[in-house]
Amino acid sequence: MRRHQNAWLEMAHEGDKKAGDRSDVGENITEFGTTRVSSSKSAIQTLVIIGQIEGHVVLPSQNKTTKYEHVIPQLVAIEESPEIEGLLLVLNTVGGDVEAGLALSEMIATLSKPTVSLVLGGGHSIGVPVAVAADYTFIAPTATMTIHPIRMNGLVIGVPQMYEYMDKMQDRVVRFVTGHSHIDEQKFRELMFRTGDLARDVGTVLVGQDAVDVHLIDQVGGIENALAKLREFLPPRKKRVRRKPKSGTLDTGAKR
Repeated sequence: MRRHQNAWLEMAHEGDKKAGDRSDVGENITEFGTTRVSSSKSAIQTLVIIGQIEGHVVLPSQNKTTKYEHVIPQLVAIEESPEIEGLLLVLNTVGGDVEAGLALSEMIATLSKPTVSLVLGGGHSIGVPVAVAADYTFIAPTATMTIHPIRMNGLVIGVPQMYEYMDKMQDRVVRFVTGHSHIDEQKFRELMFRTGDLARDVGTVLVGQDAVDVHLIDQVGGIENALAKLREFLPPRKKRVRRKPKSGTLDTGAKR
């Protein structure tokens, strides 16, 4: 009777395991769009900035957003983790909150570990300083970056102090971008205030090689180039040294 009971328990355990596997597959499809998620360990951490960078105001639920309160703890964990040696930053963002974007940019720029960014699709508006915050920057051939003056939503008071406040905020963006890329301030401001390039706005759209030509981005490339460059920055791995056997013990690796 005990034998039958053990067999029944084993069958129940196998059934629970299969149900758990099916649940994991369903969760992977829902969350990641794949039936299997790689669990291999790597010294490179990937951080993705997509949609709008959400700041102090919660955006509507239909918007794809990157919440800065989620990214900041990840950056702290990357800095503290001894297992992570480098950061790959992947961007496809339309911009977002200026102060939140600058906060993320400052944290990325001050990481002690090497960083490489890759602009895919778009790195617009406040996504520009986030992209150039990395040690080395790439942009896909078809990716675009829009440079334009900052905007403000909500109540705007028609007084000179309001303009001065916006001008100071814009200077913060300009100083960060020019300080972390090879573009000079005069050229960046010229692109920011250019007319005739955008149909209903002031600014410039840079496509792929254009961003490299104005020295905003370092190189045109893709994921292979970005990972290869990041591996160049990583510290050399220490070779394993075979420990000598202690005296009085047998060396099983010795030749006979």
